[in-house]
Amino acid sequence: MAEAAGFQGSERPRGRWLRRAAALIAGVPLLVGMLQFPDAPEARAASGPRTVDVSVDALTPTAPKKDDTLTVSGTLTNDGDSPITDAHVGLRLGPALSSRSAIDSAAKRTGFSSADGQEIQNRTQKIDKLEPGVSRPFTLQVPVKDLGLGSDGVYQLGVSLSGRAQGTSYEQVLGMKRTFLPWQTSDAEKKTQLTYLWPLISSTHLTAETDADAEQTPVFRNDNLAAEIAPGGRLQQLVALGKDLPVTFVIDPDVLASVDAMTKTYKVEGPNGPTAGKNQAVAKQWLSQVEEAVKTHEVVALPFGDPDLASLAHRGKEVPSALGHLGPATTLAAKTVETILGVKPRTDFAWPADGAVDSSIVDVATSGGSHNIIARSDSLQENSLSYSPTAARPIGGGNTAIVADARLSTAFEGDLSKAENSTLAIQQFLAQSLMVNGQEPGRQRNIVVAPQRTPSVSQAQAMAAGVKALAPGRWAEPLNLGGAAKAAPDPGANREVPGAGEYPDSLRRQELPTEAFEQIQKTQAALDDFELILSQPGRVVTPFGNAIMREMSTEWRGDAAGAAAFRTSVHSYLDGLTKNVQLIQKSDATLSGRSATIPVTVQNNLVQGVKGLTLELTSSQPNRLDAGEPQQIMVDGGHSQSFKFDTTANANGPVQVTAQLYTSDGKPYGRPMSFQVNVTEITSAIMLVIAVGVLLLVLAGVRIYLQRKRAAARRDEEEADDGNGGDGETDGDGPVQPGDPEPDTGSESTDASGSGEKVDR
Repeated sequence: MAEAAGFQGSERPRGRWLRRAAALIAGVPLLVGMLQFPDAPEARAASGPRTVDVSVDALTPTAPKKDDTLTVSGTLTNDGDSPITDAHVGLRLGPALSSRSAIDSAAKRTGFSSADGQEIQNRTQKIDKLEPGVSRPFTLQVPVKDLGLGSDGVYQLGVSLSGRAQGTSYEQVLGMKRTFLPWQTSDAEKKTQLTYLWPLISSTHLTAETDADAEQTPVFRNDNLAAEIAPGGRLQQLVALGKDLPVTFVIDPDVLASVDAMTKTYKVEGPNGPTAGKNQAVAKQWLSQVEEAVKTHEVVALPFGDPDLASLAHRGKEVPSALGHLGPATTLAAKTVETILGVKPRTDFAWPADGAVDSSIVDVATSGGSHNIIARSDSLQENSLSYSPTAARPIGGGNTAIVADARLSTAFEGDLSKAENSTLAIQQFLAQSLMVNGQEPGRQRNIVVAPQRTPSVSQAQAMAAGVKALAPGRWAEPLNLGGAAKAAPDPGANREVPGAGEYPDSLRRQELPTEAFEQIQKTQAALDDFELILSQPGRVVTPFGNAIMREMSTEWRGDAAGAAAFRTSVHSYLDGLTKNVQLIQKSDATLSGRSATIPVTVQNNLVQGVKGLTLELTSSQPNRLDAGEPQQIMVDGGHSQSFKFDTTANANGPVQVTAQLYTSDGKPYGRPMSFQVNVTEITSAIMLVIAVGVLLLVLAGVRIYLQRKRAAARRDEEEADDGNGGDGETDGDGPVQPGDPEPDTGSESTDASGSGEKVDR
């Protein structure tokens, strides 16, 4: 990026000439010494400006004023092979630097040169004999007025160790460390408006799993989140430091939701299964601290789970429904922050990984409702301006790119656990911010700083020190992100978003693969089908929906294996739940007759009931066996229930029958269950024979009945005749005549009738 020539009048020509002349004179003894010892290569190899490692561990004040005393302390370590004698450590003030790139060059330079300036006299510290491998601390104090600082600007400040290595009889610079001293004697004419983003973002901690209880006890992947929010932890430090700084909190609501889940009963996965979590008090304390901190700060909520916009744009857009998660994630973000923290966040900002943007990323971000895209100046680069322009600039379609300054945004990356690295980072951050202001002192601009998403504790502490050092406001004043988005853009600033082919390969390699979004789609489809059958769908849809959003998180970059394992675990757990509703395998059945009832059992091992399912039997040969009508299914949680199908047989023989559950939209649910039905139908000829036999038996019974009735009537007549005094047998109205036929039944008897008969009396 083009930048200004620097501060006007940063160094007088006369002063520059004098310093260069002094450096030349100082180099004469060194040249003479080299000419005197041409045959001592070992000594030369063991000495030089990098023989002693000079570590600058502290520098106060970071941006001194005229009446201050500058204190520089650190450590000296002999990395050579021979002792260092007659040594002393001192400060060297280099010239005022002319540009931002000059700061970069000075920070990278390792060898000693005249550009490092003259040693400040009478402010040195003697160092005793320094043996190889030995370290020794030092502290230098110099009144600022003795530094000889000129006009406002950024000066190179060096700490050098001068002495004699073994085999040399002359003094030389054996160690050198450079840093920067921002110098501003009074308030700038137009202060730079500085917007610093303060991220509360973490990796994925919650799984989709919950206990099968009324409270749906959540299960965490590990206990790392508890360590982050505990006193001294990364997230705890970010909140504690940020609450007193003029920053804008940028929050992934998933962090809040996860910590909120920890305030209640929760479990943590372990080698022997989930165990009870014990950090409820820590979780409550951290949420209370966040709630207090955001009362006086602007809050920007990223879509829930912080989805990787670049991965969605480059790999996910080809997968149906992948982009459909952004809108719900944004809606859930606002609801989560407002519910837990009691503040209404801004949800119209998108933050792609490392601020790298292209046209497809912008399209995806805006499709989710974000019309302010946080980019970075190494992505949306300047081509013509000689200064760093205001961050906001329109990019078409009613959208605004908020272009963060790349140098300031990356100032606190790397290992800052060492005091030296932290000190140097702070000084370089301040130097770059002052140089930005000095580029165009009569033009007020807004500069945005978007640091790494998940800074470590040491990085957060260095960030806080840098922001706090700007607080006096000599050249910068704070502005929140909302204000930065509304700032008037520079007319000449670049507004052209890079094409998709210009996205950095190093970042593209970190993206989620297309297969990841295909797996997410399968999980979502399975969840949609499962939801249709549940009596309490929220118990399943909420944890799994959140887990699916977490599968797309930007924090999976650099952890492809972990991302794949998480996706697999979510899908496998959902698959296991769906299999808790199933058909019980039925043994083969035999039907004797034209119709029969076939029972089929549905088992529900879920905690909640299922409904909206249809159970259907399908006959492989409908012309031989009609399996009956489909039935609507409703089974309570933890129960099994049988459903009976009225079947009709039309022919003998085995028939394959398949039972299948279907959702309300006609999709098969679960695996089908098949069994065989053997039909043994009775034929029409046999039925006719049986019918004729039954008819004959009925006719025979009628004949016997009539015969007995006639016989009873004759006996009654005979008894009547005997009662009238006749001495002969009568038949009907007269006596029985010889030759009359004998009756066809025996005389009436009071004995029981014969077997198989029933006599009516």
